[in-house]
Amino acid sequence: MGEPMDINGPNTNRATETELTETENELYDRQIRLWGLDSQKRLRTAKVLISGLSGVGAEIAKNIILAGVSAVKLNDHRIVTEEDFCAQFLTPRSAVGKNRAEASVERARALNPMVKISVDKEPLVGKKAEFFAEFDVVVIIGALDSELLRINEICREKGIKFFSGDVWGTFGYCFADLQDHSYFEDVVKHKVVSEPNEKTKTEVVTTTIQKELKFPSYASISQFDVNSPTFQKKLKRTGPAFILLRILQMFRNKHNRDPGYLSRQEDIKELMRLSQELISAPFVPSDMLEYVFSQISPSAAIVGGVLAQEIIKVVTKKEAPHRNVFLFDPETCCGFVETVGVY
Repeated sequence: MGEPMDINGPNTNRATETELTETENELYDRQIRLWGLDSQKRLRTAKVLISGLSGVGAEIAKNIILAGVSAVKLNDHRIVTEEDFCAQFLTPRSAVGKNRAEASVERARALNPMVKISVDKEPLVGKKAEFFAEFDVVVIIGALDSELLRINEICREKGIKFFSGDVWGTFGYCFADLQDHSYFEDVVKHKVVSEPNEKTKTEVVTTTIQKELKFPSYASISQFDVNSPTFQKKLKRTGPAFILLRILQMFRNKHNRDPGYLSRQEDIKELMRLSQELISAPFVPSDMLEYVFSQISPSAAIVGGVLAQEIIKVVTKKEAPHRNVFLFDPETCCGFVETVGVY
């Protein structure tokens, strides 16, 4: 899958990164000790778009800004509502009625003055390929399937790493399309250094292995056949989390909104109807639908933390990324990775 190289040896993939200033070395000292100087240099050059400043979007922004990327653009055309305060900590309570991205920028900048943070208040639907081309990573939160498919296709054409994710109540997910992604893994081995006829002595030798993974597009999610016999067998082991994701996305596609607390009973009935439309067997219990209203802060923190960590792994090319859907199940309060559309 790849060839080993000396961890201290030359690497053309790492040689073009800009040098960190003395201030940056001091600020990111802990991170450099954790994942290495080369990884921090890669982060220092990354430009990231985060579209959708909900609670989970705020969590992602916080984590990658603190990590020390080069620039982050916050995009959102929505306004701040009282519901945002369940999980969105970047917007002050005085910002109700104001644009959500604009209301988030002051606290976002305070997290790390070395990261360039800008705001875009226009809807994604009007954004062309040229807009996305300036980013290394694009993260889309809270969009319809049609927009996710369109933007994902642009990212594939431009070679941009694409992520989507969301949280409904205590349920959440994140998806990654990294196309053809190469990364490095450190392998530790014990090498015998003793002479013949001596007591065996070893020393630890670390080498870096380059590996590659291929990722399918978002269409693998939106067009996945959940009624296939193979997937039906998996459901008994993994539970209905992926089915719930598709039902919630179907609701959003149809109504151009998410289930609302004020219309709770009607929306639960609609979700049940969509469940019956999507899948032949009743794999989503009705009580599970009680968990999908608003965005609950702990779930936003978990899903946003996982997605941000995946962005860091992808930019630094350090460790294997999740392939390709992370799901946080509200019934078990556990997250797991589901491989969808990968053959």
